[in-house]
Amino acid sequence: MSTLRFQAIKETMNRKALKIEEPARRSDIFGTNVFNETVMRQFLTKEAYNNVIEAMRTGKKIDRNVADHISTGMKEWAISKGVTHYTHWFQPLTGATAEKHDSFFEPLGEGLAIEKFGGGQLVQQEPDASSFPSGGIRNTFEARGYTAWDPTSPAFIWGTTLCIPTIFVSYTGEALDNKTPLLRALQAVDHAATDVAKYFDKNVKKVNATLGWEQEYFLIDSALAATRPDITLTGRTLLGHAPAKGQQLDDHYFGSIPSRAIAFMMDLEIECMKLGIPVKTRHNEVAPNQFELAPIFEEANLAVDHNSLIMDVMKKVGERHNLTVLMHEKPFAEINGSGKHNNWSLATDTGTNLLSPGSTPMKNLQFLTFFVNTIKAVYEHEELLRAAIASASNDHRLGANEAPPAILSVFIGSQLTKVLDELEKVTDGKLSPQEKTDLKLNVVGKIPEILLDNTDRNRTSPFAFTGNKWEFRAVGSLANCAGPMTVLNSIVAKQLRSFKKDVDKLIKDKKMKKDEAIFNVLREYIKKSKKIRFEGNNYSEEWEKEAEKRGLSNNKTTPQALKAQVSKSTIKLFEELEVMNKTEIEARHDIELEEYAMRIQIEGRVLGDIARNHIIPTAIKYQNILIRNVRGLKDIYADDFARHAKEQLEIIESISAHIATINSKVNAMIEARKVANKIEDVEKKAFAYCDDVKPFFDEIRYHCDKLELLVDDEIWPLTKYRELLFTR
Repeated sequence: MSTLRFQAIKETMNRKALKIEEPARRSDIFGTNVFNETVMRQFLTKEAYNNVIEAMRTGKKIDRNVADHISTGMKEWAISKGVTHYTHWFQPLTGATAEKHDSFFEPLGEGLAIEKFGGGQLVQQEPDASSFPSGGIRNTFEARGYTAWDPTSPAFIWGTTLCIPTIFVSYTGEALDNKTPLLRALQAVDHAATDVAKYFDKNVKKVNATLGWEQEYFLIDSALAATRPDITLTGRTLLGHAPAKGQQLDDHYFGSIPSRAIAFMMDLEIECMKLGIPVKTRHNEVAPNQFELAPIFEEANLAVDHNSLIMDVMKKVGERHNLTVLMHEKPFAEINGSGKHNNWSLATDTGTNLLSPGSTPMKNLQFLTFFVNTIKAVYEHEELLRAAIASASNDHRLGANEAPPAILSVFIGSQLTKVLDELEKVTDGKLSPQEKTDLKLNVVGKIPEILLDNTDRNRTSPFAFTGNKWEFRAVGSLANCAGPMTVLNSIVAKQLRSFKKDVDKLIKDKKMKKDEAIFNVLREYIKKSKKIRFEGNNYSEEWEKEAEKRGLSNNKTTPQALKAQVSKSTIKLFEELEVMNKTEIEARHDIELEEYAMRIQIEGRVLGDIARNHIIPTAIKYQNILIRNVRGLKDIYADDFARHAKEQLEIIESISAHIATINSKVNAMIEARKVANKIEDVEKKAFAYCDDVKPFFDEIRYHCDKLELLVDDEIWPLTKYRELLFTR
């Protein structure tokens, strides 16, 4: 074993889990570092408090004079908790979060100073936007960008800094972040869903999209992770032979949580509670050293902010425990990767989950309306929904028989399928009294009983109904939830708008009763969207062939999937809903293509470096040891040398063959990369990296991993899978 590996493993074995003192009740510390309504009542004037609450609930703009009162109260609260700095916390198009810290401290002259934080500093700042991705929206020298306070997501304290969630826009007004389009999409679905919900309850004034994410991740000892250049630079292992034991025994899933992992989780949960992140669930996942945490559902914008925040908090808490948190979708070959299931629903301000059936036929008709419209929305925009989850890292996971495939389909279960089949038979036109009775009592009325008994799940489905919500299972663990949520809420908003027009037209032109009109429109939607529904094994070759017959897309790579982002239908959708304009759409498309190419470029460089500077020299070193051994055998067994040295000679020959192949493939990969780098068109460049550079990765890896099995363990330079995944 190499000295570096030995020292890292020895250090790991000597470590003990930190002892974390948990509070007696989590509720005692929940939200203690959040500028929530309780805190606002204490630190704000009545006028300022009412302004913030109205802004949170209705989106009304806060007057600048009132903002001064709010900022003063916020500052006093923060300082009382030891805060020294503030930052506008935003989510640029890098996929991560960004922050620039400014001190409250301000000198007055003559040796005097005060702590100052005004309304202008709260509401708006001008960070340098030149180094953030813009997709050509503005030139590098046009550095001005604006962050503007989002009062719907409360300010919070992290460390000694007051963090104020904000949007981030360019000087000319285009969105440069993930939050702005999300807020617009949420507003669109609110208006569209409220209009439809009024068919069933005139008291509904607002509909919120809700989100519950499930974050999967790996925990690796920091000392071991530091010995791997690939983990350090790319977040995943580019090389490494699978260990004899992986996940085949299913003994890790839901098993007893290791001591270091549970200490990390306890510490993380305490930080989450203080930040108002309602984490609820923790458990071992399928792969060794893989885990999951999940919160209680929240309003979608806040849930997205909390997920972005927690990914940062996890890394910082991991440092305290000498653990590296890996959120790459596929950090290790041959074992499951990580996803981030997005559980989505719609809830009214009257307390109703629109995707949950009720105790009356009317409530169940409401459920069916939003249920069927969501299916129709996914059917109409399945390629765009696929594009929303596309990334270089998620490509490793989609379709790998451990996660949903690249084909978007909807699973609803056999019982709900029967309900839709019955609805499909609804008479085209006005219903007879008997038909109304049969439909409402025998079909619609029994939905709660059906869902109560319908416990089957389809883990292979990318978009599944799970009782009172839709679970978008194909989102990657590294992803910012804002992207998929912007698309999902937008397509549902578009669909609900169309539904209302269709229903109102039947009521007006055909003189139909409201219920009859709704049933007739739903019947047509069920027929039209039937192709997107699939109840079987999404991993099977048969489904891939069947999906092609149905006309469903199967975009297996990110460059191919991203084409849907700039289609005419996508541009029309987003512009009609005022979620994004054409400039913003095309900018995001360019940014994601460029990021894809850069990630493959980085991985290619790291792989070439490890192969040539680590693997090949080590293999040659071991080969020289074997050669010296063979020479010794020749001296001893001169007359019978061939028989005694046969195995050693075969190993030497095998090592030479692997070295030669690695070297030639690395050379070919470098040449392909040089060609790709000269391409100026961002889409063509992404395709070049996908089709011409990336295929070398598996070939180089194969031969490096074969050498790992041949070369002496004592001199192998990289920490192995068995050490990374099974060292506690």
